[in-house]
Amino acid sequence: MARDTKATSLREAGVVLIDCDHRTPPPANEGYPYVAIPQLKQGRLDLTEARRITREHFEEWTRKARPQPYDVVLSRRCNPGETAFVPHGLECALGQNLVLLRADGKKVFPPFLRWLVRGPQWWAQIGKFINVGAVFDSLKCADIPNFCLPLPSLAEQEAIAHVLGTLDDKIELNRRMNETLEAMVRAIFKSWFVDFDPVRAKAAGRKPADMDAATAALFPAAFQDSPIGPVPKGWPVERFGQHITAVRGLSYNGEGLRDDRTGLPMHNLNSIYEGGGYKHEGIKYYAGEYRDKHLLKPGDMIVTNTEQGFDHLLIGHAAIVPERYGPQGLFSHHIYRVRPKPSSPFSTNYLVELFNTPRWHSWISGFSNGTTINMLPPDALEMPMLAVPPPELVSTFTALAASVHGATEMNLDQSRTLAALRDALLPKLLSGKLPVNAAEEVS
Repeated sequence: MARDTKATSLREAGVVLIDCDHRTPPPANEGYPYVAIPQLKQGRLDLTEARRITREHFEEWTRKARPQPYDVVLSRRCNPGETAFVPHGLECALGQNLVLLRADGKKVFPPFLRWLVRGPQWWAQIGKFINVGAVFDSLKCADIPNFCLPLPSLAEQEAIAHVLGTLDDKIELNRRMNETLEAMVRAIFKSWFVDFDPVRAKAAGRKPADMDAATAALFPAAFQDSPIGPVPKGWPVERFGQHITAVRGLSYNGEGLRDDRTGLPMHNLNSIYEGGGYKHEGIKYYAGEYRDKHLLKPGDMIVTNTEQGFDHLLIGHAAIVPERYGPQGLFSHHIYRVRPKPSSPFSTNYLVELFNTPRWHSWISGFSNGTTINMLPPDALEMPMLAVPPPELVSTFTALAASVHGATEMNLDQSRTLAALRDALLPKLLSGKLPVNAAEEVS
């Protein structure tokens, strides 16, 4: 049975609204994160691509109020109603069209506020107060304190926040673990194949750091001159086209796209993050015509060949197709499927790290051209020269990278399950249809 709770306005519940500055500070190379609308993602603040501002501008932009733990950041525009909570230890400033919601603790338990503003009753209030515009829908600061929401008792709020927060913390832990694992692989690739640290160490008479004797033995102890500069002795310098095949994807018909996930999964321009890595949110499904050359399989590497603008943030970056989407899929004309040739020592795990290193990406993306749309021609992937490590060394790196890739995919799958459970429990707990003690057993 649902809880019979009288709806209370945010104002009556002691939740205050603090507006932001309606201007933007200049960016800095380092400093405090400046939270804008794109940083609000699935209830959390994602600061990966947040701009930075100086201490002086941080002080100026937080003079009305500094975000505190469990404050909720609310977007009034572009995606009105989207929220994210402020975690412990974060010092940040808010961008335009964002406001802070802060509970005084008398009627709303502060850690519960983040869940209150994600439930169905919240979105019903958004629909009631939304102002439909010609370009953007928006919310008025004067209306938000009038949002009426049913409030459980403080004891129930605390229990609900604990159940949902525990699930969300597990998801966040998995994200951080993946971030650490991926950074480790990138660092090893850079050390071994870009900076040649083990070669430098051996040339100086030192033992390569953090490396077993068998792996260290795979590196030479000297450099040799080459057309691309000094490279490890014995590593041939060859054109990249000798090692890979690149195929452009399907130029698809929009009528073949399926919202019900029937047809084949189609990996596309939105399937790769800026900077590289697979973006699961971007997957599409297609039930139209295609040719066999437009098929790919799990473990294949895809590379973006198109970008709006000329910042090279996306074009030329790569990702590995995960197993989650089944034994075969399609890829759109905005990306290449890149495979190592049978005669090459390279693997997709090696190649994806290569493409996402700043030096190689700068080289590859430099071949792109266009007027309004930037395009990467096929020969951009064939012309560059590179040093080719011995097969045994590539195999050693591949085993390590493949193990990490498997672990990160496992963490992602677990997080998807946890997120589905969290999102299913949220409305039931807020309405009282599911007792908190029953939810604790499920979670």
